[in-house]
Amino acid sequence: MEQIISAYHILFLVAVLVLAVLVILSILRSVRGPRTADRIIAVNMVGTQIITIIAILSVYLNENYLVDICLIYAMISFLGVVVLCKVYTGVYLQKKHMKATMEAIEDNVARQHPVVIAEEHDNSRNPVEAAEKHGDSRNPVEMKTEREDAK
Repeated sequence: MEQIISAYHILFLVAVLVLAVLVILSILRSVRGPRTADRIIAVNMVGTQIITIIAILSVYLNENYLVDICLIYAMISFLGVVVLCKVYTGVYLQKKHMKATMEAIEDNVARQHPVVIAEEHDNSRNPVEAAEKHGDSRNPVEMKTEREDAK
């Protein structure tokens, strides 16, 4: 039994050492870049690797409170990456002289899915006008009951 325990201890130590080397390499990647997106991904990788190191240490040291620290660190790391992505997106849009307004978002979605957006806009207006625009002379109330019956 002692051999198995010592084998696990060696495995845990090797895993922590490998992860420590990977953390150092990820930090180098976050400093070197070449792009901002690479840096953000490297910071996320560092956070994930540290979370893994804390989890391994929790098992190695048989300390359950380290799992709680691991979960809190995961939440903070996630929020940090989200904030970095939001800042990066804002800087990118500012360089392109674009605004992230609802009109700009709707315009982007309209370019990607023109038919769906047109139908949504037609339904948001007067239903009689939308029906006449599509060449349908039926009463909109009848059209709604037909759609409900079809379901």
